[in-house]
Amino acid sequence: MLNKIGLIGGGNIGGVLFAEIAKRRLAKRIGLIDVKPPDLAKGKALDIAEGSPTIMADFDYDASKEYDALEGSDLVINTAGVPRTKRPDGTIPTREELLATNLKITKSVAEGIQKYCPEAIIVSIANPLDAIVYTLYKILNPPKNKLMGMAGQLDSGRYRYFIAKEAGVSVENVEALVLGGHGDTMVPVRSCCRIAGMPVEKFVAADKLEAIETRTRKAGGEVVGLLGTGSAFVSPAWAALEMTEAIIYDKSKIVATCALLEGEYGIDGLFVGVPAILDAGGVKKVVEVDLSEGEKAALAHSVEAVSKTCAEVDEMLAGL
Repeated sequence: MLNKIGLIGGGNIGGVLFAEIAKRRLAKRIGLIDVKPPDLAKGKALDIAEGSPTIMADFDYDASKEYDALEGSDLVINTAGVPRTKRPDGTIPTREELLATNLKITKSVAEGIQKYCPEAIIVSIANPLDAIVYTLYKILNPPKNKLMGMAGQLDSGRYRYFIAKEAGVSVENVEALVLGGHGDTMVPVRSCCRIAGMPVEKFVAADKLEAIETRTRKAGGEVVGLLGTGSAFVSPAWAALEMTEAIIYDKSKIVATCALLEGEYGIDGLFVGVPAILDAGGVKKVVEVDLSEGEKAALAHSVEAVSKTCAEVDEMLAGL
């Protein structure tokens, strides 16, 4: 259990995170910041706190429109930003189209963290994921182990779910990994996909696997289209909590994580989805996977997209 976990953003994801952190007894104190009027953070925190006797969970909280609610946090989860929402014409904005708006929000987020909990480990969920984590890094310049993005755990979970349903087995039997950027260029790694230790091809035909991998890349948009307003919120929250628990309990657990690469996979200076060992210090080590030639090419294509978006971040930050 940590002394305090800070949550930035009290929307759908933030609400699930707050409730789950309380229920799982992950922190003695929870800090919640949200700027929405009249006082979303205080209202959501009070609602959950009033349910604490029912779930038999003791915790204290700070809730505010101001970033001082984060003061003293050991770990911060950032969800702040405009979500993907279906437009009136039925189209769905890409994660990258959210960049201009969410980058300005992220600048305020970084300033709040810097002022009230500069030593905290940061897990960021806001989209466009890779670019927002990169933005936090450029502003805060934290140790590489203390900043990471939640994307790969969510994308890998979606891949596992689709495989399990097609194979007719429990999700517990499926291991899967998604690398690269959190967008349509992400790379479901078929060579790493196993069902009870056996190759996935033993259970799922090649054409079905192709369809599943395509669905995995577009899974976020599928949820947005069905919801109509907003985007996925429970699965991202649970994925972030998987990372958080690996850190809190010092598990040295391998989790698909958006981490800063410094030469791994031939990539330098970008945050990219890779398997990483998470322990009490955050990102302990990036694990390099043996990829097929096709997977290497797909990863290079995904990294190219991440690099392009991060170049836009550099230009925008220079103008702020």
